[in-house]
Amino acid sequence: MRHPAPDAAPFRADPFDDDHLREECGVFGVVGLSDAAQFVALGLHALQHRGQEAGGIVAYHPDQGFNSARRMGYVRDNFTSAAVMDTLPGELAIGHVRYSTAGSKGHTAIRDVQPFFGEFAMGGAAIAHNGNITNATALRRELIERGSIFQSSSDTECIIHLMARSLQRTIPERMKDALRRVEGAYSIVAMTRTKLIGVRDPLGVRPLVLGRLGEGWVLASETCALDIIGSEFLREILPGEMVVISAKDGLQSFQPFERARPRSCIFEQVYFSRPDSILGGRSVYETRHQIGIELAREAPADADLVCPVPDSGTPAAIGYAKESGIPFGFGIVRNQYVGRTFIEPTEHIRNMGVRLKLNVNRALVRGKRIVLVDDSVVRGTTSRKIKDMILEAGAAEVHFRIASPPTAWPCFYGVDTPERSKLLAATMSEPEMRDWIGVDSLRFISLDGLYRAAGEAAGRDPKAPAFCDACFSGDYPVAPSDMIDKGFALKAAE
Repeated sequence: MRHPAPDAAPFRADPFDDDHLREECGVFGVVGLSDAAQFVALGLHALQHRGQEAGGIVAYHPDQGFNSARRMGYVRDNFTSAAVMDTLPGELAIGHVRYSTAGSKGHTAIRDVQPFFGEFAMGGAAIAHNGNITNATALRRELIERGSIFQSSSDTECIIHLMARSLQRTIPERMKDALRRVEGAYSIVAMTRTKLIGVRDPLGVRPLVLGRLGEGWVLASETCALDIIGSEFLREILPGEMVVISAKDGLQSFQPFERARPRSCIFEQVYFSRPDSILGGRSVYETRHQIGIELAREAPADADLVCPVPDSGTPAAIGYAKESGIPFGFGIVRNQYVGRTFIEPTEHIRNMGVRLKLNVNRALVRGKRIVLVDDSVVRGTTSRKIKDMILEAGAAEVHFRIASPPTAWPCFYGVDTPERSKLLAATMSEPEMRDWIGVDSLRFISLDGLYRAAGEAAGRDPKAPAFCDACFSGDYPVAPSDMIDKGFALKAAE
């Protein structure tokens, strides 16, 4: 397989946006369309919000075999030139965009950029993975002891090695074998010489959707990536489902795992997914709008203006303003052109903080009591800076309303989360957080309110939650085996 040389310039992580949870990956795959890699590049562009540090594409052509391109940085900077895309011919391709993990932020190595490729007795296969394998450390240790040689630090490579050791005769069957050893959360797109494969973990924590474009088939992390190429959205891949698709045989569906009660990630509704995507049969925008309505009912404020913290807080702020009757306004304006490669982050520039991305609309906020609606509070550092900016612009009061419950537990299912000691809600009560941030009031939506906004009219059923909400509740649907081995303490049963 040929690999065009990666760009030599290092890619710098954004030093101005370290106070949000980050989805670590997005995946996209196409079969049955000429110049499939071109469609993959467009799909990855639509999924850029899910991973901005690196991206990769693997394509297959009957005459030229497998070819790949892996790059650091944005899709638009790396997968738009003919010099790159002409090296990826064929009607079958998959791609991946990536964030690094919390421990290696800003230091993603090219060897960790997916998709990964493996050569098996029955032919080559490439795989791209969104999520996290919670027993990867134990699997890696076992595989190395049995002679496997790893080329990356990614847990995804464990799947390749498990497939290599399987005795099954086809690559899809080997993948089933491998995934039965895997714990955690994942959505996978993979490819052989003739087939596109999609798999979703048994709980459906991470999203994966299916589309159709002419005679071709598409797999993607979100429906917004189908929209960009004009693909029809058919359905979500079911939790625990494997689909195997070829231009010749069409789509085949399998259920290789024991059935389990689905627990999709509720933070996809709050922040990760684009608002123009459809998730669980619901518009993400409408869910966020309803979150604002629920928040206004639970946590009213005596104020003059509702302002979103752009851009993720906007739909909830609109809902809050509608329900409360308080006027809505853009009291903070986002500079859309500050990229992750803007300038070298010197100490002086770092001290400017969020001002490089956000600016207060002074004429609008001066003398007013402001309700600021944001999607979450993680460390709280950005919230403090935004509060300072609003007050310096002349606001009379600042009331924070948060469109998610307090984030008190780390995620081990594919989200870049600080360790628990650095999560503000893990160490402070709501009044203490209010005083630390320095606002007149601070309120979070309740977990029941979030569930109601997401379509669960009765709220959260503690015996059978409809979503994975571990970052709020500490209720982990899959035990994080590796972290427990390292001493992580699960929440005590109530």
